[in-house]
Amino acid sequence: MKRPTDSRTLWMAAGVAAVAAAAGPAAAQSQEIRGAVTFEGGAAIPQGQLEIYLEDRSIRDEARRRAAGTRIQTDGTSRTLAFSFSAPANLAPSPTLQIVARLERADGWLLARGSAPFTAGPPVPVTLNAATY
Repeated sequence: MKRPTDSRTLWMAAGVAAVAAAAGPAAAQSQEIRGAVTFEGGAAIPQGQLEIYLEDRSIRDEARRRAAGTRIQTDGTSRTLAFSFSAPANLAPSPTLQIVARLERADGWLLARGSAPFTAGPPVPVTLNAATY
């Protein structure tokens, strides 16, 4: 014999549905992008301002090309610097996405640059190559 549905069961089902609806957008929030920056030849990373950002090479508009990023001050003694930042919520997988690292002196002079293809999940290794003028 079937038992009739009582109001407590209905309220419990409504609560579960409300929690699931609230958790949906939270689960779709941005992911964490992690990686490590090294200097060519395993040398110490020179002193300066390291800017690391996510870039989509297929976008021609410079203002929209950079999606997210972070800045790290280097002291000139570290051989590896770990980084992490949040990816934008609307990040779509693309073969043209890359992590770019730029090392500049305090006066804005470019010392080194490096890039690596972005892959979701594992930390992305980026190697800086000295800039030549």
